[in-house]
Amino acid sequence: MARFKSPSGGRASPNKDGSENVRTDRHRERSAFRGGEAADGTASIRLNKYIARSGVCSRRKADDLISQGRVKVNGEIVIELGTRVKVSDEVEVSGRSISPRRHAYILVHKPKNTITTTDDPHDRETVMELIALPEREKSGLFPVGRLDRETTGVLLVTNDGDLAHRLMHPGYEVNKLYRVRTKKSVKPHQLDELRRGVMLDDGIAAADKIAYIAPPDHREIGLSIHEGRNRQIRRMFDAIGHEIVALERVNYAGLTTSDVRPGKWRRLTDHEVRQLRRQVKLN
Repeated sequence: MARFKSPSGGRASPNKDGSENVRTDRHRERSAFRGGEAADGTASIRLNKYIARSGVCSRRKADDLISQGRVKVNGEIVIELGTRVKVSDEVEVSGRSISPRRHAYILVHKPKNTITTTDDPHDRETVMELIALPEREKSGLFPVGRLDRETTGVLLVTNDGDLAHRLMHPGYEVNKLYRVRTKKSVKPHQLDELRRGVMLDDGIAAADKIAYIAPPDHREIGLSIHEGRNRQIRRMFDAIGHEIVALERVNYAGLTTSDVRPGKWRRLTDHEVRQLRRQVKLN
C-alpha cells in the first residue's frame, strides 16, 4: 500500500526566548467594522453580523437569537431580522453586553492532558491557558471543534463565529488528517473496512483516505475524515477491534503544527486566514 504523506504547513518564526511567535502586522489593526464601514459611530451593519463579529456565534445562529427575543439594542428587544446597528449602539445578547472586535486567529499545538474548552469545572488545564495573551484579548476566543484530552495536534482558536460555524459544519467537508498508532498491527482488510465505513452508535463512519504511514509497520496509520463526531477516530478503530495508543491531528483545513512545539501557539498569517475563508465560501 502507498506510503501515507502528511502535507506541510506554514512556518512560525521564533521569538528571542525560543518560544513560538505572535505574528503581527498592520493589517490586523483594521477596524472591527471593516469592508468600508468606518467605525465612526455613523456607519451601520446588520445586527446578526454585529453579533458574529463579537464572537458570540455565527450569523445564522444570531438570527435565531434575534427571533427568540434574546437580543436588545439600546435597551429594547429587537426581533426583526435585517435590523442594522451602529458601532455606537449598545447591544445585549441574553443580558450580556457585547461589542464587535477585530477577529483573531490562533493555531495551538495541543499537547496531551489539556481540555479543549474555554474553562473546566474540574480545574483541569484548558487549551486557552496555553495562549499567553492578556485576558481582555482572550475574551471571546474559543476552540473550533474539540480534541479529546489525550489527542494532540493542530487546533484553531478564534472569535470569528461565521468561520468557526462553517469549518465545523460537515456540509463544507473540511479535511482533517490524523496520525494513529495502534497497540496491535492493523490488517489490510481492516483498512478496507474503515475505508468502506463501520457502524457506530450514531451511524456509519468512513475514512476519506487511509493508508499505512511507514510499511511494513502496520501500527502507524494515516487517515483523513471530513466529519467531526465525538471521539470518532477512536470509536472507528474500536469497531474493528483495535485500541489506539497515540492519536495526533496533523492537519486541519490545511493548517499544520510545523515549527510550533507542543503547548505553543502562533497567530495565523493573513494568507492562511484567506485560505480558510475561501475553503468555506466566506468572502
